[in-house]
Amino acid sequence: MRVAYAGTPEFAAAALASILAAGHVVPLVLTQPDRPAGRGMKLQASPVKQLALQHGVPVVQPVSLRLDGRHPADAAAAREALLAAAPDVLVVAAYGLILPEWVLTLPRLGCLNIHASLLPRWRGAAPIHRAIEAGDVRTGITIMQMDIGLDTGPMLHVAETPIGADDTTATLHDRLAAQGAALVLRSLDDAAHGRLHPVVQPTEGVTYAHKIEKAEAAIDWRQPATVIERRVRAFDPFPGATCRVPTDGAAETVKVWAARLATGDVPAGAPGQVVAVDADGPCVACGDGALWLTRLQRPGGKRVSGREFLQARPVPTGLVLG
Repeated sequence: MRVAYAGTPEFAAAALASILAAGHVVPLVLTQPDRPAGRGMKLQASPVKQLALQHGVPVVQPVSLRLDGRHPADAAAAREALLAAAPDVLVVAAYGLILPEWVLTLPRLGCLNIHASLLPRWRGAAPIHRAIEAGDVRTGITIMQMDIGLDTGPMLHVAETPIGADDTTATLHDRLAAQGAALVLRSLDDAAHGRLHPVVQPTEGVTYAHKIEKAEAAIDWRQPATVIERRVRAFDPFPGATCRVPTDGAAETVKVWAARLATGDVPAGAPGQVVAVDADGPCVACGDGALWLTRLQRPGGKRVSGREFLQARPVPTGLVLG
């Protein structure tokens, strides 16, 4: 199989590595343009681009694929590259650009998408984050034949995985990336032998996983403790749940990387009030229930346990967090 590939982050790099290892010919990779990253804000290639270059695979990085859009030259160059690559199929995983119709119809077997949810639940940009945030107990990978809609195409293969009580977006991401890398090989093998059996997505149960915004990071202590605890896990590693901790007449923004639901006899308090402190860290009252904050990070610091945080920055009971 001649398998062109479109993807950008680590999630997509896992599947590309699997396709290369399986012996498929990858004549072309599409990925997002290099972006500034790190403290020095130097341009950095995406994980997919880095992997492609290691294997000598040609890479194109259009800003857009719309021939009638704001960057028609980029789109036209990408079209010429795809035509020259003559792929049997285009595999897409977390690419980051909308594929117009000319892309979807160019490969003779169409475009296959590796999507990190059990469609039609969590169509859209952030299915892993939103599944954890919503309290879903299971998720998975769907290999989908792409159409012009947003994750609306027929399903080809589905694999499930449970969401553990301590799963974060980081841990679930890694598990789903490996699952997707294995499942896409099955779909490619079936495509090569004419064994694909597309199944139309159900019309019921459709939800949308909207893109994660930095503004969502701030904890609203008026929410129930169960909701906040899920959001802490959903926002690890990005954008990281945050709260404001008063200090010497000012306040600093602290990231909360882990929290545990308080059980037993915990003093009552207003939302955001520190109602207890022990070796695990501070316990904060919420709109319903309370949370022990067990892993935190001060500005410019590193992630530390609740105990280490309190040693460096005491938090008395009665203090109200923002």
